[in-house]
Amino acid sequence: MSYSVLVVDDEQEIRESLSLVLTEEGYLCDTADNGETAISMLESTNYDIIISDLKMPKLDGLTLLKKVREVAPDSFVILITSYGSTESAVESLRNGAVDYILKPLDFEEVIARVKNLSSHKDLIRENKFLRSEISAKYNYEQLIGESKSMKRIYDLIDKVAPSTSTVLISGKSGTGKELVARAIHSRSDRANKPFVPINCGAIPETLFESELFGYKKGAFTGAAKDKDGVFKAAHGGTLFLDEVGEIPLQVQVKLLRAIEAKEIKPLGSNVSQQINIRLLAATNRNLAQEVEEGNFREDLYYRLNIIEIDLPALSERKEDIPLLVSYFINRYNEELKRRVTGMDNEAMKVIMNYNWKGEVRELENIIERAVLLSNSERITVEDLPQHTLKPAGLSYPDNLKEASRSFEKAHIVSILNRVNQDKAKTADILGIGLSSLYRKIDELQIDLD
Repeated sequence: MSYSVLVVDDEQEIRESLSLVLTEEGYLCDTADNGETAISMLESTNYDIIISDLKMPKLDGLTLLKKVREVAPDSFVILITSYGSTESAVESLRNGAVDYILKPLDFEEVIARVKNLSSHKDLIRENKFLRSEISAKYNYEQLIGESKSMKRIYDLIDKVAPSTSTVLISGKSGTGKELVARAIHSRSDRANKPFVPINCGAIPETLFESELFGYKKGAFTGAAKDKDGVFKAAHGGTLFLDEVGEIPLQVQVKLLRAIEAKEIKPLGSNVSQQINIRLLAATNRNLAQEVEEGNFREDLYYRLNIIEIDLPALSERKEDIPLLVSYFINRYNEELKRRVTGMDNEAMKVIMNYNWKGEVRELENIIERAVLLSNSERITVEDLPQHTLKPAGLSYPDNLKEASRSFEKAHIVSILNRVNQDKAKTADILGIGLSSLYRKIDELQIDLD
Protein backbone atom coordinates (compact mmCIF):
# COMPACT_ATOMS: atom_id res chain seq x y z
CA MET A 1 0.00 0.00 0.00
CA SER A 2 1.33 3.47 -0.93
CA TYR A 3 1.58 6.00 1.87
CA SER A 4 1.24 9.76 1.38
CA VAL A 5 3.86 12.14 2.73
CA LEU A 6 3.83 15.93 2.90
CA VAL A 7 7.25 17.63 3.12
CA VAL A 8 7.13 21.16 4.52
CA ASP A 9 10.32 23.24 4.38
CA ASP A 10 11.15 26.78 3.26
CA GLU A 11 14.49 25.59 1.83
CA GLN A 12 13.82 24.43 -1.73
CA GLU A 13 16.86 22.13 -1.90
CA ILE A 14 15.87 20.17 1.24
CA ARG A 15 12.21 20.09 0.20
CA GLU A 16 12.89 18.75 -3.29
CA SER A 17 15.62 16.32 -2.20
CA LEU A 18 13.40 14.75 0.46
CA SER A 19 10.52 14.49 -1.99
CA LEU A 20 12.76 12.81 -4.57
CA VAL A 21 14.20 10.12 -2.26
CA LEU A 22 10.79 9.33 -0.75
CA THR A 23 9.17 9.09 -4.18
CA GLU A 24 11.90 6.66 -5.24
CA GLU A 25 10.98 4.54 -2.19
CA GLY A 26 7.38 4.33 -3.40
CA TYR A 27 5.77 7.06 -1.29
CA LEU A 28 3.26 9.55 -2.72
CA CYS A 29 4.93 12.83 -1.94
CA ASP A 30 3.72 16.45 -1.96
CA THR A 31 5.61 19.56 -0.85
CA ALA A 32 4.82 22.92 0.76
CA ASP A 33 7.19 25.84 1.22
CA ASN A 34 5.67 27.04 4.51
CA GLY A 35 3.25 26.09 7.28
CA GLU A 36 0.34 28.16 5.97
CA THR A 37 0.45 26.40 2.60
CA ALA A 38 0.62 23.04 4.39
CA ILE A 39 -2.53 23.85 6.40
CA SER A 40 -4.38 24.73 3.18
CA MET A 41 -3.30 21.43 1.62
CA LEU A 42 -4.49 19.49 4.68
CA GLU A 43 -8.00 20.83 4.15
CA SER A 44 -8.33 18.83 0.93
CA THR A 45 -5.86 15.95 1.37
CA ASN A 46 -5.19 13.42 4.14
CA TYR A 47 -1.50 12.69 4.62
CA ASP A 48 -0.19 9.67 6.52
CA ILE A 49 3.08 11.38 7.45
CA ILE A 50 4.09 15.04 7.57
CA ILE A 51 7.77 16.00 7.67
CA SER A 52 8.21 19.64 8.59
CA ASP A 53 11.07 21.98 9.40
CA LEU A 54 10.81 23.48 12.87
CA LYS A 55 11.85 27.04 11.91
CA MET A 56 9.97 28.56 8.98
CA PRO A 57 8.56 31.99 8.10
CA LYS A 58 4.84 32.78 8.42
CA LEU A 59 3.99 29.69 10.47
CA ASP A 60 6.66 27.61 12.24
CA GLY A 61 6.76 23.83 12.65
CA LEU A 62 5.50 23.80 16.24
CA THR A 63 2.45 25.87 15.35
CA LEU A 64 1.87 23.66 12.31
CA LEU A 65 2.07 20.61 14.60
CA LYS A 66 -0.66 22.02 16.86
CA LYS A 67 -2.85 22.75 13.81
CA VAL A 68 -2.32 19.20 12.50
CA ARG A 69 -3.45 17.80 15.88
CA GLU A 70 -6.73 19.68 15.33
CA VAL A 71 -7.45 19.06 11.64
CA ALA A 72 -5.65 15.76 10.95
CA PRO A 73 -5.13 13.89 14.25
CA ASP A 74 -4.34 10.60 12.47
CA SER A 75 -1.34 12.10 10.64
CA PHE A 76 2.15 11.36 12.02
CA VAL A 77 4.37 14.44 12.28
CA ILE A 78 8.19 14.39 12.14
CA LEU A 79 9.93 17.68 12.83
CA ILE A 80 13.34 18.68 11.43
CA THR A 81 15.45 20.70 13.82
CA SER A 82 18.99 22.07 13.93
CA TYR A 83 21.67 20.34 15.98
CA GLY A 84 21.66 21.65 19.53
CA SER A 85 17.95 22.58 19.57
CA THR A 86 17.06 19.68 21.83
CA GLU A 87 14.70 21.80 23.94
CA SER A 88 12.58 22.51 20.86
CA ALA A 89 12.67 18.81 19.96
CA VAL A 90 11.44 17.80 23.42
CA GLU A 91 8.68 20.42 23.27
CA SER A 92 7.57 19.10 19.88
CA LEU A 93 7.33 15.56 21.24
CA ARG A 94 5.26 16.81 24.16
CA ASN A 95 2.91 18.49 21.70
CA GLY A 96 2.29 15.33 19.70
CA ALA A 97 5.15 14.89 17.24
CA VAL A 98 6.09 11.23 16.81
CA ASP A 99 9.75 11.88 15.99
CA TYR A 100 12.34 14.52 15.20
CA ILE A 101 15.39 14.54 12.89
CA LEU A 102 18.51 16.64 13.28
CA LYS A 103 20.13 18.65 10.50
CA PRO A 104 22.15 18.03 8.40
CA LEU A 105 19.78 15.36 7.11
CA ASP A 106 20.89 11.77 6.59
CA PHE A 107 18.47 10.61 3.87
CA GLU A 108 18.95 6.92 4.72
CA GLU A 109 17.99 7.67 8.32
CA VAL A 110 14.93 9.63 7.15
CA ILE A 111 13.81 6.73 4.95
CA ALA A 112 14.33 4.27 7.80
CA ARG A 113 12.21 6.34 10.18
CA VAL A 114 9.46 6.87 7.61
CA LYS A 115 9.37 3.13 6.93
CA ASN A 116 9.12 2.46 10.66
CA LEU A 117 6.14 4.83 10.92
CA SER A 118 4.57 3.23 7.85
CA SER A 119 4.77 -0.16 9.57
CA HIS A 120 3.12 1.36 12.62
CA LYS A 121 0.39 2.77 10.36
CA ASP A 122 -0.13 -0.74 8.98
CA LEU A 123 -0.59 -2.09 12.49
CA ILE A 124 -3.09 0.64 13.39
CA ARG A 125 -5.11 0.00 10.23
CA GLU A 126 -5.05 -3.76 10.76
CA ASN A 127 -6.20 -3.35 14.34
CA LYS A 128 -8.93 -0.91 13.37
CA PHE A 129 -10.10 -3.38 10.73
CA LEU A 130 -9.88 -6.22 13.23
CA ARG A 131 -11.85 -4.24 15.82
CA SER A 132 -14.50 -3.31 13.26
CA GLU A 133 -14.75 -6.94 12.13
CA ILE A 134 -15.08 -8.15 15.71
CA SER A 135 -17.55 -5.38 16.45
CA ALA A 136 -19.65 -6.29 13.44
CA LYS A 137 -19.70 -10.00 14.25
CA TYR A 138 -19.42 -10.02 18.01
CA ASN A 139 -20.33 -6.69 19.57
CA TYR A 140 -19.98 -7.93 23.12
CA GLU A 141 -18.26 -5.13 25.04
CA GLN A 142 -14.57 -6.10 25.35
CA LEU A 143 -15.05 -9.87 25.14
CA ILE A 144 -12.51 -11.10 22.61
CA GLY A 145 -12.43 -14.53 21.01
CA GLU A 146 -13.58 -16.57 18.03
CA SER A 147 -13.21 -20.07 19.52
CA LYS A 148 -16.18 -22.43 19.63
CA SER A 149 -16.51 -21.99 23.37
CA MET A 150 -16.65 -18.18 23.07
CA LYS A 151 -19.12 -18.32 20.19
CA ARG A 152 -21.36 -20.38 22.45
CA ILE A 153 -21.11 -17.60 25.05
CA TYR A 154 -22.04 -14.97 22.44
CA ASP A 155 -25.02 -17.08 21.40
CA LEU A 156 -26.19 -17.35 25.03
CA ILE A 157 -25.80 -13.59 25.51
CA ASP A 158 -27.97 -12.97 22.44
CA LYS A 159 -30.65 -15.33 23.74
CA VAL A 160 -30.83 -14.07 27.33
CA ALA A 161 -30.31 -10.33 26.76
CA PRO A 162 -33.88 -9.45 25.64
CA SER A 163 -35.47 -11.24 28.63
CA THR A 164 -35.80 -10.10 32.22
CA SER A 165 -34.67 -13.45 33.64
CA THR A 166 -31.98 -13.60 36.31
CA VAL A 167 -28.64 -14.85 34.96
CA LEU A 168 -25.85 -16.48 36.97
CA ILE A 169 -22.43 -16.01 35.37
CA SER A 170 -19.87 -18.47 36.67
CA GLY A 171 -16.17 -18.82 35.96
CA LYS A 172 -12.72 -18.40 37.43
CA SER A 173 -11.48 -14.97 38.49
CA GLY A 174 -10.19 -13.08 35.47
CA THR A 175 -12.35 -14.78 32.83
CA GLY A 176 -14.48 -11.67 32.18
CA LYS A 177 -17.69 -12.19 34.15
CA GLU A 178 -18.43 -8.46 34.43
CA LEU A 179 -17.84 -8.04 30.69
CA VAL A 180 -20.52 -10.67 30.05
CA ALA A 181 -22.88 -8.84 32.41
CA ARG A 182 -22.25 -5.54 30.61
CA ALA A 183 -22.78 -7.22 27.23
CA ILE A 184 -26.14 -8.59 28.38
CA HIS A 185 -27.16 -5.14 29.64
CA SER A 186 -26.02 -3.32 26.49
CA ARG A 187 -28.02 -5.67 24.26
CA SER A 188 -31.17 -5.49 26.39
CA ASP A 189 -34.10 -3.08 26.41
CA ARG A 190 -32.49 -1.49 29.47
CA ALA A 191 -29.32 -0.45 27.63
CA ASN A 192 -30.04 3.26 28.15
CA LYS A 193 -30.75 2.78 31.86
CA PRO A 194 -28.19 2.39 34.69
CA PHE A 195 -25.84 -0.57 34.91
CA VAL A 196 -24.80 -0.78 38.56
CA PRO A 197 -22.06 -3.27 39.48
CA ILE A 198 -21.15 -4.09 43.08
CA ASN A 199 -18.42 -6.44 44.27
CA CYS A 200 -19.93 -8.37 47.17
CA GLY A 201 -16.48 -9.64 48.13
CA ALA A 202 -15.37 -6.10 48.97
CA ILE A 203 -18.22 -5.22 51.36
CA PRO A 204 -17.68 -5.63 55.13
CA GLU A 205 -20.23 -8.06 56.57
CA THR A 206 -21.81 -5.40 58.78
CA LEU A 207 -22.49 -3.09 55.81
CA PHE A 208 -24.11 -5.53 53.38
CA GLU A 209 -27.70 -4.65 54.12
CA SER A 210 -27.18 -0.89 53.95
CA GLU A 211 -25.14 -1.16 50.74
CA LEU A 212 -27.83 -3.25 49.04
CA PHE A 213 -31.00 -1.60 50.33
CA GLY A 214 -29.90 1.82 51.63
CA TYR A 215 -30.83 3.46 54.93
CA LYS A 216 -32.75 6.33 56.45
CA LYS A 217 -31.28 9.17 58.46
CA GLY A 218 -30.75 8.07 62.07
CA ALA A 219 -30.99 4.34 61.28
CA PHE A 220 -27.67 3.83 63.08
CA THR A 221 -24.81 5.85 64.55
CA GLY A 222 -23.26 7.89 61.78
CA ALA A 223 -26.32 7.79 59.48
CA ALA A 224 -26.50 11.59 59.14
CA LYS A 225 -28.70 11.55 56.03
CA ASP A 226 -30.70 9.19 53.82
CA LYS A 227 -28.69 7.04 51.44
CA ASP A 228 -29.92 4.91 48.53
CA GLY A 229 -28.57 1.38 48.14
CA VAL A 230 -27.57 -0.25 44.87
CA PHE A 231 -31.06 -1.66 44.30
CA LYS A 232 -32.49 1.86 44.20
CA ALA A 233 -29.56 3.16 42.14
CA ALA A 234 -30.21 0.47 39.50
CA HIS A 235 -33.96 1.16 39.29
CA GLY A 236 -35.07 0.73 35.69
CA GLY A 237 -31.74 -0.79 34.71
CA THR A 238 -29.48 -3.70 35.61
CA LEU A 239 -27.95 -4.62 38.96
CA PHE A 240 -24.85 -6.80 38.79
CA LEU A 241 -23.91 -8.63 41.99
CA ASP A 242 -20.32 -9.79 41.49
CA GLU A 243 -19.03 -12.59 43.75
CA VAL A 244 -22.54 -13.22 45.03
CA GLY A 245 -21.27 -16.23 46.99
CA GLU A 246 -19.72 -13.82 49.50
CA ILE A 247 -23.09 -12.54 50.74
CA PRO A 248 -23.68 -13.58 54.40
CA LEU A 249 -26.51 -16.04 55.08
CA GLN A 250 -28.54 -13.55 57.13
CA VAL A 251 -28.54 -11.10 54.21
CA GLN A 252 -29.36 -13.80 51.65
CA VAL A 253 -32.87 -14.10 53.14
CA LYS A 254 -33.57 -10.40 52.56
CA LEU A 255 -31.99 -10.53 49.09
CA LEU A 256 -34.31 -13.40 48.12
CA ARG A 257 -37.34 -11.47 49.34
CA ALA A 258 -36.28 -8.35 47.43
CA ILE A 259 -35.91 -10.38 44.22
CA GLU A 260 -39.23 -12.19 44.57
CA ALA A 261 -41.35 -9.31 45.91
CA LYS A 262 -39.61 -6.71 43.71
CA GLU A 263 -39.44 -4.36 46.65
CA ILE A 264 -36.90 -3.25 49.25
CA LYS A 265 -37.07 -1.72 52.70
CA PRO A 266 -34.15 0.58 53.63
CA LEU A 267 -32.68 0.24 57.10
CA GLY A 268 -34.63 2.35 59.57
CA SER A 269 -37.72 2.54 57.37
CA ASN A 270 -41.12 0.90 57.75
CA VAL A 271 -42.11 1.66 54.18
CA SER A 272 -41.29 -0.70 51.30
CA GLN A 273 -40.17 0.71 47.96
CA GLN A 274 -41.02 -0.91 44.63
CA ILE A 275 -37.99 -1.65 42.43
CA ASN A 276 -37.72 -2.51 38.77
CA ILE A 277 -34.34 -4.09 38.02
CA ARG A 278 -32.78 -6.84 35.92
CA LEU A 279 -30.58 -8.88 38.24
CA LEU A 280 -27.34 -10.45 37.04
CA ALA A 281 -25.05 -12.31 39.44
CA ALA A 282 -21.57 -13.78 39.15
CA THR A 283 -19.43 -16.16 41.16
CA ASN A 284 -16.09 -17.93 41.01
CA ARG A 285 -17.34 -20.47 43.53
CA ASN A 286 -19.21 -23.73 42.97
CA LEU A 287 -22.52 -22.51 44.41
CA ALA A 288 -24.12 -25.95 44.22
CA GLN A 289 -21.36 -27.23 46.49
CA GLU A 290 -21.74 -24.18 48.73
CA VAL A 291 -25.43 -25.08 49.10
CA GLU A 292 -24.51 -28.66 50.11
CA GLU A 293 -22.08 -27.33 52.71
CA GLY A 294 -24.67 -24.94 54.15
CA ASN A 295 -22.88 -21.75 53.07
CA PHE A 296 -25.49 -20.62 50.55
CA ARG A 297 -29.28 -20.80 50.66
CA GLU A 298 -30.73 -23.35 48.26
CA ASP A 299 -33.82 -21.25 47.48
CA LEU A 300 -31.67 -18.23 46.60
CA TYR A 301 -29.36 -20.39 44.48
CA TYR A 302 -32.27 -21.64 42.35
CA ARG A 303 -33.70 -18.12 42.13
CA LEU A 304 -30.41 -16.75 40.83
CA ASN A 305 -29.66 -19.71 38.57
CA ILE A 306 -32.60 -19.33 36.18
CA ILE A 307 -30.03 -19.21 33.37
CA GLU A 308 -26.35 -20.01 33.85
CA ILE A 309 -23.49 -18.85 31.66
CA ASP A 310 -20.31 -20.75 32.51
CA LEU A 311 -17.25 -18.97 31.14
CA PRO A 312 -14.43 -21.13 29.77
CA ALA A 313 -10.96 -20.88 31.25
CA LEU A 314 -8.25 -19.50 28.95
CA SER A 315 -6.67 -22.98 28.87
CA GLU A 316 -9.85 -24.21 27.18
CA ARG A 317 -9.64 -21.63 24.39
CA LYS A 318 -5.96 -21.14 23.72
CA GLU A 319 -6.68 -20.50 20.04
CA ASP A 320 -7.99 -17.08 21.17
CA ILE A 321 -4.67 -16.07 22.75
CA PRO A 322 -3.09 -14.50 19.59
CA LEU A 323 -6.25 -12.41 19.08
CA LEU A 324 -6.20 -11.30 22.72
CA VAL A 325 -2.49 -10.46 22.48
CA SER A 326 -3.10 -8.30 19.40
CA TYR A 327 -6.02 -6.55 21.10
CA PHE A 328 -4.07 -5.78 24.28
CA ILE A 329 -0.96 -4.61 22.36
CA ASN A 330 -3.10 -2.14 20.43
CA ARG A 331 -4.88 -1.01 23.59
CA TYR A 332 -1.70 -0.33 25.54
CA ASN A 333 0.05 1.23 22.56
CA GLU A 334 -2.66 3.89 22.70
CA GLU A 335 -2.66 4.24 26.50
CA LEU A 336 1.12 4.20 26.96
CA LYS A 337 2.02 6.04 23.72
CA ARG A 338 4.12 3.12 22.50
CA ARG A 339 4.71 1.71 19.00
CA VAL A 340 4.90 -2.05 19.49
CA THR A 341 3.86 -3.81 16.28
CA GLY A 342 3.39 -7.33 17.62
CA MET A 343 5.02 -10.31 19.31
CA ASP A 344 7.78 -12.49 17.84
CA ASN A 345 7.35 -16.25 17.38
CA GLU A 346 9.43 -17.32 20.38
CA ALA A 347 7.52 -15.03 22.75
CA MET A 348 4.19 -16.20 21.30
CA LYS A 349 5.26 -19.81 21.87
CA VAL A 350 5.93 -19.01 25.53
CA ILE A 351 2.56 -17.26 25.85
CA MET A 352 0.73 -20.19 24.23
CA ASN A 353 2.38 -22.76 26.52
CA TYR A 354 2.01 -20.83 29.77
CA ASN A 355 -0.50 -22.04 32.36
CA TRP A 356 -2.78 -19.02 32.82
CA LYS A 357 -3.92 -19.35 36.42
CA GLY A 358 -4.92 -15.68 36.43
CA GLU A 359 -6.88 -16.13 33.20
CA VAL A 360 -7.38 -13.25 30.71
CA ARG A 361 -6.71 -10.64 33.39
CA GLU A 362 -3.20 -12.07 33.93
CA LEU A 363 -2.57 -12.11 30.17
CA GLU A 364 -3.63 -8.47 29.93
CA ASN A 365 -1.30 -7.46 32.77
CA ILE A 366 1.65 -9.26 31.17
CA ILE A 367 1.03 -7.64 27.78
CA GLU A 368 0.74 -4.19 29.39
CA ARG A 369 4.10 -4.79 31.12
CA ALA A 370 5.71 -6.04 27.91
CA VAL A 371 4.47 -3.09 25.83
CA LEU A 372 5.82 -0.68 28.44
CA LEU A 373 9.24 -2.35 28.78
CA SER A 374 9.90 -3.44 25.19
CA ASN A 375 12.90 -1.79 23.53
CA SER A 376 12.04 -3.03 20.04
CA GLU A 377 9.12 -3.01 17.64
CA ARG A 378 8.07 -6.52 18.63
CA ILE A 379 7.67 -8.09 22.06
CA THR A 380 10.39 -10.69 22.67
CA VAL A 381 10.98 -13.36 25.30
CA GLU A 382 13.17 -10.86 27.19
CA ASP A 383 10.11 -8.63 27.68
CA LEU A 384 8.13 -11.36 29.45
CA PRO A 385 8.21 -12.00 33.22
CA GLN A 386 10.60 -14.72 34.32
CA HIS A 387 7.87 -16.95 35.72
CA THR A 388 6.24 -17.31 32.28
CA LEU A 389 9.43 -18.89 30.90
CA LYS A 390 9.22 -21.99 33.09
CA PRO A 391 8.16 -25.14 31.22
CA ALA A 392 4.40 -25.38 31.29
CA GLY A 393 3.18 -28.35 33.23
CA LEU A 394 -0.31 -29.70 33.56
CA SER A 395 -2.20 -28.34 36.54
CA TYR A 396 -5.06 -30.33 38.03
CA PRO A 397 -7.72 -29.64 40.67
CA ASP A 398 -7.18 -30.95 44.20
CA ASN A 399 -10.36 -33.01 44.07
CA LEU A 400 -9.41 -36.52 42.86
CA LYS A 401 -12.51 -37.01 40.72
CA GLU A 402 -12.11 -33.62 39.01
CA ALA A 403 -8.36 -34.20 38.54
CA SER A 404 -8.99 -37.58 36.88
CA ARG A 405 -11.55 -36.00 34.57
CA SER A 406 -9.13 -33.17 33.65
CA PHE A 407 -6.32 -35.62 32.90
CA GLU A 408 -8.60 -37.88 30.83
CA LYS A 409 -9.82 -34.94 28.76
CA ALA A 410 -6.31 -33.56 28.19
CA HIS A 411 -4.97 -37.00 27.23
CA ILE A 412 -7.74 -37.69 24.71
CA VAL A 413 -7.37 -34.23 23.16
CA SER A 414 -3.60 -34.78 22.88
CA ILE A 415 -4.05 -38.10 21.04
CA LEU A 416 -6.73 -36.64 18.76
CA ASN A 417 -4.40 -33.78 17.80
CA ARG A 418 -1.53 -36.20 17.21
CA VAL A 419 -3.52 -38.24 14.65
CA ASN A 420 -5.28 -35.25 13.04
CA GLN A 421 -8.64 -35.96 14.69
CA ASP A 422 -8.82 -39.56 13.37
CA LYS A 423 -11.30 -41.11 15.83
CA ALA A 424 -10.61 -44.73 14.87
CA LYS A 425 -6.84 -44.32 15.36
CA THR A 426 -7.42 -42.47 18.63
CA ALA A 427 -9.63 -45.27 19.97
CA ASP A 428 -7.03 -47.85 18.93
CA ILE A 429 -4.19 -45.96 20.67
CA LEU A 430 -6.28 -45.52 23.81
CA GLY A 431 -7.24 -49.21 23.79
CA ILE A 432 -10.98 -48.56 23.83
CA GLY A 433 -13.81 -49.09 21.37
CA LEU A 434 -14.87 -46.34 18.97
CA SER A 435 -18.30 -46.08 20.63
CA SER A 436 -16.58 -45.68 24.01
CA LEU A 437 -14.45 -42.86 22.58
CA TYR A 438 -17.51 -41.02 21.30
CA ARG A 439 -19.14 -41.43 24.71
CA LYS A 440 -16.02 -39.99 26.37
CA ILE A 441 -15.98 -37.06 23.90
CA ASP A 442 -19.57 -36.31 24.79
CA GLU A 443 -19.13 -36.73 28.56
CA LEU A 444 -15.96 -34.62 28.71
CA GLN A 445 -17.37 -31.96 26.32
CA ILE A 446 -14.41 -32.20 23.96
CA ASP A 447 -14.65 -29.84 20.98
CA LEU A 448 -14.06 -31.56 17.65
CA ASP A 449 -12.82 -29.54 14.68
